[in-house]
Amino acid sequence: MKQIYLDNAATTKVDEQVIKAMLPYFDEKFGNASSVHLVGQDSKNALEKSRKIIAKSIGAKTREIIFTSGGTESNNLALKGLFFSNYPNKNHIITTKVEHDCVLNTCKWLETQSAEVTYLDVDEEGFVSLEQLKNSITDKTIVVSVIHGNNEIGTIQDLEAIGKICRERNVLFHTDVCQSFTKVPINVQKDNLDLVTLNSHKIHGPKGVGVLYIREGIKITPLSHGGGHERNLRSGTENISGIVGFAKSVEISNTLKGTRTKDIERMTKLRDKLIKSILEIQDTKLNGSNGEKRLCNNINVSFSNVEGEAIGGYLENSGIYTSTGSACASHSLETSHVLKAIGLSPVQSNSSLRISISKFTTDEEVDYVLEKLKKIIIKLRRISPLVR
Repeated sequence: MKQIYLDNAATTKVDEQVIKAMLPYFDEKFGNASSVHLVGQDSKNALEKSRKIIAKSIGAKTREIIFTSGGTESNNLALKGLFFSNYPNKNHIITTKVEHDCVLNTCKWLETQSAEVTYLDVDEEGFVSLEQLKNSITDKTIVVSVIHGNNEIGTIQDLEAIGKICRERNVLFHTDVCQSFTKVPINVQKDNLDLVTLNSHKIHGPKGVGVLYIREGIKITPLSHGGGHERNLRSGTENISGIVGFAKSVEISNTLKGTRTKDIERMTKLRDKLIKSILEIQDTKLNGSNGEKRLCNNINVSFSNVEGEAIGGYLENSGIYTSTGSACASHSLETSHVLKAIGLSPVQSNSSLRISISKFTTDEEVDYVLEKLKKIIIKLRRISPLVR
């Protein structure tokens, strides 16, 4: 049976070129980048070269790039680090109701440490209200944290507009771009960004590697203490092989050229083909943006009178792997907080399916998925107790 992987918002296949770039750093170039001898300095050189590549991809300075273990750690470091650096003079954080769980759970924990958190509403397509944002900022506000490309519904927020408001009001702006990085142009100067979370495994790099961009001059309290690695902000021996792989995945994406790549154009066409054909199925609803402000690889649809888990199970029996929500929250039986925030009822949320494609997805795979999906929906509705 053929296998078709369409859960790329959860993680992606590591590109063969990335694996090839990483391999030497498991073997002959295995040194610790903190060692002063030749073997260690080989690793140090690879570390700094990788830092430079990633910095250039977002218009940052090399010294503003801090390597972490991934998006979750970067988000924790950004929000906790800023809070502890500014408390008690300032204690207010603004975020949204559609953030990744690692941001929402960090904010909930910070509330136990005397933080005040405002959770911004979103409209039915998942966009924040700039007016509500303006009205929420106080003289106690430390940071505004807004996800760029939503991991569940693919909605792309206007970073430049949000960043402009933050600059005008003299508050910091942090964004999680793990889903949008290399798919949507990001420039920390143009977009008025102060802190940015990136990770590797959503762009065909290895798992366990991330970055926190911190604009020069911003003070944050480190969460881990040790030998003073990463400008004393993230102690611990650097994961050189993973970092090299991360940088290679950025190089392959052609982000450094600052142009819309053929991969992005092809994914956009496949996305639109999937959306158009799926919406031809009776009683279906697209979740997220209906326009251009949608990630090129994201499709999230609700099917009336059918459970998303059942759809996913039948698709898996046909060798098709999808998702009913965020992989990081898939162990939870609760309704998606993102779908709830855009106004879906629990029944509608539980009938949703997320399909996320990659540069490796083919036209033939999409045709096969559409053929199977339509048959599955017909079958499930025929036996559904929700259909009268």
